[in-house]
Amino acid sequence: MSSDSIVFGAAAIPEPDRDWLAAAERLPITSIWQGGHLLPPTHTGEAITRLALMTAWTERVRIGTAVLVLPLYHPVTVAKQLADLDSRSGGRVSVGVGIGGEFPHEFEAVGVPLKERGPRTDEAMSILRALWRGDPVDHDGRFFAFENLQLRPVQPPGAPGSAMRPGGPPLLVSGRKEPAMRRAARLGDGWLPYLISPAAYARSVQTIHTEAAALGRDLGGFEWMMYLYCSVRSDGDRARRDVAGFLGSAYGDKPSSMLDRIAPSGTPEQVAARLQEYVDAGVRHFVISPAAHEDTLGIVRLAAEEVLPRLKLPTTPLAGTIR
Repeated sequence: MSSDSIVFGAAAIPEPDRDWLAAAERLPITSIWQGGHLLPPTHTGEAITRLALMTAWTERVRIGTAVLVLPLYHPVTVAKQLADLDSRSGGRVSVGVGIGGEFPHEFEAVGVPLKERGPRTDEAMSILRALWRGDPVDHDGRFFAFENLQLRPVQPPGAPGSAMRPGGPPLLVSGRKEPAMRRAARLGDGWLPYLISPAAYARSVQTIHTEAAALGRDLGGFEWMMYLYCSVRSDGDRARRDVAGFLGSAYGDKPSSMLDRIAPSGTPEQVAARLQEYVDAGVRHFVISPAAHEDTLGIVRLAAEEVLPRLKLPTTPLAGTIR
């Protein structure tokens, strides 16, 4: 994804739905995303299952997980699943990964200690990359070991030669804390944080650049993304009620000003002004996650048609980064 443009994606909220996805594909967006848990407290889906539905029910847009809680999965299994979906979709899959932890019983159920989430994710990301190269792989790590494994994804009818995209789908690291930023700099193809302010995003960009420079890594082609809870309505008060009702309970008695810093709401003009702050901080690909319980497609439509055209690329690089 070019750093010379600003694009929008959308989260398929509340669940992937064939009609919703068809309508979203007609909008000026480039991607659609969904995550999920193994044992969520509500009747919501799992990340790979949702990704499979979006693969089948879309034709044009890039589709991705936001996010896949990678330490809950064996990397060989998930490598095969994701490679198959990527092949069947014509190379449209992206993989947002995170370490999770908000539902500890998920980790208990699959026998993964919470304290191992980070190192398991690092090792799993390395295994995914190795298997997606298509050659036989030997691996002897802290958590996983195998010899002479070669991944062969499904080959769509009429596809010549190997069906695997060279290197596999991009891996986009999610999170909010410095360990996630360092993971993105070391192992990621992009940065996909959530629930952070523009100022915090700017600091994360500088941290990732600093870490990458220390490793001698060139961040050319790295994707600067943001998973953004928001509501856009012609009635700005309704949009603010959307966000307060959707996210407010998670923050107890925190003032509405805090929610506004991390989850913009209001009219298209008001939301565009807030998103411009994220653009100035380094964001180039927004995943708009409607923070509302109804008419989520309406939020995505207003964002794509009336907010996106108002955003402008900054004329100078972000201070402290390498361009």
